Amino acid sequence: MSIRRFPPRFAIAICAPAALCALAACTVGPDYHGAPPVAADALRASAFVRAPASGVVAAAPTVSAWWRALGDPQLDALVEAALAHNPDVHAAQARLREARAQLMGQQAKALPKVSADAAAVRMRSPDLSALSSGGNGSGNGGGRGPLQLYTAGLDASWEIDLFGGTRRSIEAASAQADALDADLADTQVSLAAEVAQAYIDLRDEQQRLVLARQSADLQQRMLTLTQERRTHGTAADVDVERLSGQVDTTRAALVPLDEQIAESLDRLAVLTGRAPGTLDAELATTQPLPTLPAAVEVGDPGALLRQRPDIRAAERRLASSNAQIGAHVADYFPKVSLMGDLGYTAADPGHLFRKSNFSWLGVPYLQWNVLDFGRTAADVRSAKASRDEASARYEHAVLAALQDANAALSRYGHQREHVARLEQVDASAQRASTLMQQRYRAGVATAIDLLDTERTQFSAQQDVIAGHAELLKDFVLLQKSLGMGWQSQAG
Repeated sequence: MSIRRFPPRFAIAICAPAALCALAACTVGPDYHGAPPVAADALRASAFVRAPASGVVAAAPTVSAWWRALGDPQLDALVEAALAHNPDVHAAQARLREARAQLMGQQAKALPKVSADAAAVRMRSPDLSALSSGGNGSGNGGGRGPLQLYTAGLDASWEIDLFGGTRRSIEAASAQADALDADLADTQVSLAAEVAQAYIDLRDEQQRLVLARQSADLQQRMLTLTQERRTHGTAADVDVERLSGQVDTTRAALVPLDEQIAESLDRLAVLTGRAPGTLDAELATTQPLPTLPAAVEVGDPGALLRQRPDIRAAERRLASSNAQIGAHVADYFPKVSLMGDLGYTAADPGHLFRKSNFSWLGVPYLQWNVLDFGRTAADVRSAKASRDEASARYEHAVLAALQDANAALSRYGHQREHVARLEQVDASAQRASTLMQQRYRAGVATAIDLLDTERTQFSAQQDVIAGHAELLKDFVLLQKSLGMGWQSQAG
């Protein structure tokens, strides 16, 4: 059995591309293995530390659009309009598109560059005999020409990514695009919460305005009745004066409430991408506050880590910073480029593409910054410091998220208890007011006594409305702390 021997040039032709491919598989710099563990015990817990005993359940939230659980169609429409038209969302979307375009640019750097060129040259050379005779016109004066030259060709170049610098740059750009995607989600979370809070403020202010007007009307009727009783000698001047002062005080409270309503309307208009005053007619009618669900799904700390966009953004920026180290480490090593040119050149355009007019050029090009006086080392150290900063920022994001969620849960639980007690106070004040009105009509209680009970009832009703509004806003902040309200961006 004979063994066939290949010529050396054939072996080189086979081995050189194989060696080149092996080198191209080398990627310098540290590989990314995920974010460092932060508060591992807290994140493995089955429930949040500050979760209240009632009102919340550990089940994972099933709907990102949490505002729909409040059962208010107007709120739903406002939040959806804000997510579609708010300028901050548009700016975040533009930043995401920019990052994705930069990623495409980095990916294109790994591919060859090919350009085409064509030229038609027509020239006339000077009359050399006239120049040599001193310009006395003794030459023939004709010169040479005109000369004509036509060219067409293709130029190509490709920098071979031997040590993975381009791949690391693509990795960094991809992670940065993911971070900006998470930033957009975080903008949506904050915007939905801000719209809901402004809407709750509006309904709270409208209800308190109605209550203040009803109280002012009731006090005015009491004042009229007391003035009549003073005329008949059954009421004192001090009763009239105190009732008159209370009426003025209650009516004075209407002015700031009107101002607050106007501010809330304008705030909602701007949040939804419209001019102030646009929503006045749509939201002018007083409506009750949204209704809280019987129980709020909050999940567990591990779900919080996956759900909150700011944590995802911090983790992706850490991955991007880690990849940038490798991109700079690759500058220590040589860069190899392949350049080539294919073209045709002829004096007659009709003969341009003849085989005899064809030319080619191939150039392997090696570039190596052997002595850069520490520039590459400085870039690598800077990239490592940026990676360490991104790692610290990720740790801060996780700890801050845990604190935010636990604080929101604690506030929500305590506010629920506070509202329950406010409702008890309001019920007691209503019973006291009813009894005092009966005593006043029977003539066994003074107008001052009645005024005191009416003031107490008015204050209790105001407190209940404000307490419910605050509880709703705590619910909104709880959803924001859990990272709820973002929408996935495709493409």
